[in-house]
Amino acid sequence: MTIAVISPRRIGITGQAGFMGTHLYNTLGLQPDKYERIPFEDAFFDDRKKLEEWVSACDVIIHLAAMNRHNDPNEIYHTNIRLVRLLIDAMEETKSTPHVLFASSTQEERDNQYGKSKKEGRSLLESWAEKNQGNFTGLIIPNVFGPFGNPYYNSVVATFCHQLTHDEQPLIDVDGELKLIYVAEVVQNFMEQIDKVHKNNQGEVVIETIQLHHSAQARVSAILEILGSFRTGYFEKGEIPALATPFERNLFITFLCFIDHKSFFPYKLKLNTDQRGSFVETIRHQGGGQVSFSTTVPGITRGNHFHTRKAERFAVIKGRAVIELRRIGTREVLSFELDGDHPSFVDMPVWYTHNITNIGKDELYTIFWSNEQFDPDDPDTYFEKV
Repeated sequence: MTIAVISPRRIGITGQAGFMGTHLYNTLGLQPDKYERIPFEDAFFDDRKKLEEWVSACDVIIHLAAMNRHNDPNEIYHTNIRLVRLLIDAMEETKSTPHVLFASSTQEERDNQYGKSKKEGRSLLESWAEKNQGNFTGLIIPNVFGPFGNPYYNSVVATFCHQLTHDEQPLIDVDGELKLIYVAEVVQNFMEQIDKVHKNNQGEVVIETIQLHHSAQARVSAILEILGSFRTGYFEKGEIPALATPFERNLFITFLCFIDHKSFFPYKLKLNTDQRGSFVETIRHQGGGQVSFSTTVPGITRGNHFHTRKAERFAVIKGRAVIELRRIGTREVLSFELDGDHPSFVDMPVWYTHNITNIGKDELYTIFWSNEQFDPDDPDTYFEKV
């Protein structure tokens, strides 16, 4: 009996280094048996040969590369259309027919050059697919927010998070009602569309446009109020907010990633002592989550993993430790030394691999908190060394 070996789908992402591209690229990397990532560089658009080689190597192309903001709106339009045409030219020159997914925007219906470029770009790729019998999926996406967004560029959430964590004063230009979607939800939608077309056993060409539904809706002022409460409670008291809704949870995860870890941590805790001994309040949590405790013998390292949903806090209350963090896809390692004689903590953002090592001569006592309880069926834990 011969067992068929299924090769991973070869997936390339234009705009790989951008906000959505980084999240999508890293998430695909969690399933290497299913997806093979074909690296893309922005410079490929200026090198016809390299762009054609890259296109030829891909089974799936996700076109995210685009200009969102510029002092000259016409520059936005012409740049985005040029990138679409370059991609089409490369596919036609190499006679490649990958499944193309295109990130469009709800601004398609607005009277601005960005929306116009997205609508026309989607139309151009649909025409390419019809002409060449290729698969095409257009996704019309609402306002996207999440960790590592660029302030003053990607979203008002990114701007507010940056300002509130860097002692700047946020200002509201227009207090409009925003329809929002978390970046991980967008990534999941892209992956579902890739899998859906891949599983199409009938062989018919798929050409469709899908409107992604927003998962949250709020006025700009309401978003700023929530984020402002995070800053007050977290910066002044070390409090973890209640996170009563998925939207609040996603806002807090985003907020944490804008803190300057180099200067902010370790966060010094208040040590209360009397004749009975000492007491340290490691966490003020307004609801939910999980707190755990461990002891670690000298020389042992725990961790070397990362999470995509769970934010965590490591608080050393006895002994000496080094905590290391590294954002997935980068090389810089942040290292913090903590001493139980001066209790302190370090928080682990999502997509940061982390570990803790006992560097003392005695047992290390550590308290851990995460924003969600451990689920053995979905642990959200991926192992990678710092």
